[in-house]
Amino acid sequence: MERAYPPCRKCGAGDLVPLSDFGSQGAPIEYKAWVCTNPACLFNVKIRNGDIIINEPVNDGSMHAYRGAR
Repeated sequence: MERAYPPCRKCGAGDLVPLSDFGSQGAPIEYKAWVCTNPACLFNVKIRNGDIIINEPVNDGSMHAYRGAR
């Protein structure tokens, strides 16, 4: 079965896809953010500390220093 994601209401060209993350204690947080797949749009909705944040700038995470085993 193929999943259908909702269309982006801002640009109409992309779909909103869910992103998940991990909390500070390592528990998974499903659907923490929804982001438009259209690179020219990048509309997003995020949940942070119980607040809904709309259209926060999207940053390239490739330079992010990951926490890991030392």
